[in-house]
Amino acid sequence: MTVSAADQIGIVGFGAIGRTVATCLQADARLGVLAAVLVRPHQADTARAALPASVTVATTLEAFLARPLTLVVECAGQPALTACAKPVLETGTDLMVISTGALAADGMLEALTEAAARNGARLLVPAGAIAGLDGLGALKAAGLTRVRYTSTKPPLAWRGTPAETRFNLTAITAPTVIYEGSAREAALAYPKNANLAATVALAGLGLDRTEVRLIADPDATGNTGMIEADSEVGTLSVTMAGKASDNPKTSASTAFSLVHAIRNRSAVLVL
Repeated sequence: MTVSAADQIGIVGFGAIGRTVATCLQADARLGVLAAVLVRPHQADTARAALPASVTVATTLEAFLARPLTLVVECAGQPALTACAKPVLETGTDLMVISTGALAADGMLEALTEAAARNGARLLVPAGAIAGLDGLGALKAAGLTRVRYTSTKPPLAWRGTPAETRFNLTAITAPTVIYEGSAREAALAYPKNANLAATVALAGLGLDRTEVRLIADPDATGNTGMIEADSEVGTLSVTMAGKASDNPKTSASTAFSLVHAIRNRSAVLVL
């Protein structure tokens, strides 16, 4: 059954990603109706100035959920997802998440999938700033044996992370592996940088069996993500490179992945 194009959409977060998604929703009514945004109190005036009066600008989750919604799109980071995910799903509202690293916390994924199933909602994970999840899913169905995800960013994109305590980021002169381990550990230790590690893991071998490398490269001009996978029927190697958003930790294409996923909810031809 095709989902109606009249989705009543709420956005959690109004940073670079949230603003881009909001702009796209307002420009194309076929995507659905932007009904509400949830922002931090200091962002409320900016959001109200940027949005039509028909959009509820809420600074509390209670006020946000008071507006009837059929889809909530999270664009605000792991702490925001942790705070809002279960209450949203318990209203029976579909939740699309980009801060998938929060799902690596102990019991989080299980709690949210249970809440979604119990309330007739869905937990939706778009690709984000990576390519190849369709192929990874096909290899998973055939029998994956190994998956490795590598994320390469300029050294200063790793500021404010554990890498800063282990490396002099301003002195790095060659590509340097700053982390190597499981997707679960990467997602929790690098919450603003490694959400894609969790996304790839969820699409493939899981959070504990997916290998992750994080690299600081002084020659990088943007952010690059690479998936390498082996299965019983074939192999996958795919790389996506792009510009960073206003936040150097986040790729500019992330917001448009959300828009693509929203469009597919009502599309006749779904790709």
